[in-house]
Amino acid sequence: MGRLYVSESRDYFIKGGEKFFYLADTCWSVFTNALLDEWSYYLEYRRMQGFNVLQINILPQHDRSYSSNYIDPFEVTLDGGWDFRKRNERYFDRAEKMVEMAVEKGFTPALVLLWCNYVRGTWGSNITPSKIIPIEYVGEYIEYVVERFGKYNPIFIVSGDTNFEANEAIEYYMTALEIVKKKAPNSLTTMHLMGGLVLPEVFVKSQYLDFYMYQSGHSKERQTLTFELAQKYYFMPIKRPIVNGEPCYEGHAHGGKYGRFNSFDVRKAIWQSLLSGAKAGVAYGAHGIWNWHVKGSRFFGELFSGESYDWRTALRFPGAFDAAFAKWVFERYSLFDIEPANDKLLYNTGSEIRVSMARDKIVVYSPYSWSIKLKIDGGMYRWEGIELESRRIFRPRIEVLGEYTVIEMPEFNSDSLLIGVLP
Repeated sequence: MGRLYVSESRDYFIKGGEKFFYLADTCWSVFTNALLDEWSYYLEYRRMQGFNVLQINILPQHDRSYSSNYIDPFEVTLDGGWDFRKRNERYFDRAEKMVEMAVEKGFTPALVLLWCNYVRGTWGSNITPSKIIPIEYVGEYIEYVVERFGKYNPIFIVSGDTNFEANEAIEYYMTALEIVKKKAPNSLTTMHLMGGLVLPEVFVKSQYLDFYMYQSGHSKERQTLTFELAQKYYFMPIKRPIVNGEPCYEGHAHGGKYGRFNSFDVRKAIWQSLLSGAKAGVAYGAHGIWNWHVKGSRFFGELFSGESYDWRTALRFPGAFDAAFAKWVFERYSLFDIEPANDKLLYNTGSEIRVSMARDKIVVYSPYSWSIKLKIDGGMYRWEGIELESRRIFRPRIEVLGEYTVIEMPEFNSDSLLIGVLP
């Protein structure tokens, strides 16, 4: 149960004395939905792929799928709400057992304390109003879960899918953030926000926040948020590691407005995030895993997310291997020191092309086959290319023309990564 640290440069994480690329799966609903034998099978499969973090909601996810395994975490009141003074220890015993199993497999749990529907002053407070935690019980609840799970050295994600419609929400989350750091000083903290939102200044300035997490989200029209938000956090006045904690989910249908996201969309979101400032890591999501859906059961979030796949089908979506491959490349080429460098593009051949540089290397992601023109002397570098769909390795043709370099891409109809390393 090694502890996770923030690096001295505040760019990335350290675990066991080594650089740690945060690769999370979003399995928000497992505490309420998954059977222990299912959980064991899932853990082994994601371990095999190379995932090392699991993002889980401690309390029931409001848009999960129905499960006969569900039990309430608190005593149910006559109006269908919860009595927050009376915990159901059987619920938390099972949740702790699942965390223990995950840690034994080498995962770092990232546990959400207060998803937005449990907090006043958020957009989600209208979803389950009878289950909003009264502010006077927040401290007791946070102390309890931090004490119970803190021994596993988790990351505590203080908020979930939250916005801040009223100051009440800020009070909830500031209270929780302070308690976490006082009760579990060895655990890292962050906040999961609704898609497109930037963290309010009061949290940016908080001494209790360890790293930034943003959500680029599931809107097809706003996928540029992958790099736009990374850049906003990169230029925050207080430097911290940055993670895209919820890019588009593979198989997600966004209410049927357009087709489902596929593995290409996942790759693009991941690499655009990593090369735009969010180099501490990224999360992956499969539509069917996050809600832990069983075919034939009711999915409470279908109106927004579209019809769900069975979790066993979603577990094998190819995009999870693409996410794991991004981690492999990042570690193999030691890209933890890269900095966003889109200003090196000679002219904008498309904002979706992203460039990042370090002292001895340059990395370019292009979602399509397109000649790249850079304001550098590319002849100084040793170049390698990876066509990401099939992971074919190629050697691009480099032409130096005065003060700029043209990198001619092979005519693949897919996305590619270019890496230039100084000898």
